[in-house]
Amino acid sequence: MPAGAPVTGPAGAAVAGPDGAVRCPWALSAAEYVAYHDEEWGRPVHGDDALYERLSLEAFQSGLSWITILRRRPGFRAAFAGFEIAAVAEFTDADRERLLADAGIIRNRAKIDATLANARVLAEWTPGELDALIWSHAPDPAGRTAPRTLADVPAVTPESTALSKALKKRGLRFVGPTTAYALMQACGLVDDHLADCVARRT
Repeated sequence: MPAGAPVTGPAGAAVAGPDGAVRCPWALSAAEYVAYHDEEWGRPVHGDDALYERLSLEAFQSGLSWITILRRRPGFRAAFAGFEIAAVAEFTDADRERLLADAGIIRNRAKIDATLANARVLAEWTPGELDALIWSHAPDPAGRTAPRTLADVPAVTPESTALSKALKKRGLRFVGPTTAYALMQACGLVDDHLADCVARRT
């Protein structure tokens, strides 16, 4: 589940919402979470720019609640040129100062610097290379049992540890194993919707 989302329901099991649909319990903790849970989280995401956005936002989330990032996502997209790698790679020192003063995002110097540095690294990769690298670490769904409760959902896996190492080896920053697994969950490399959840695909 997204970091910082409150756990509701008995022992973290799937619960019925106001519409009667059974969902992962974190999806009902804030209005913004319902659409994110139903339409985005756990759905496959492809494309270098789209994955760069998710990787950047997961890094900004580190130490914070995901709802904080979700509510600021429009501000992040405006501030970071829609997370187009080629555009962000051209950001100047003046852009960096603008970001540090932008109340619409999380003004964390280290995270901003990492997001800019990562864009410069990725701008040197061939098209599709980030997509291929990330998705090469997706585990075989057949080997994963659908979680029954949130207690069954890991925070780190061997695959996320390997992905973190691969990204760091290529020069990317703020991509630890926990952040890598959150990325895998959000981008559909794994389906961690609970077994009884209406949004589960597998």
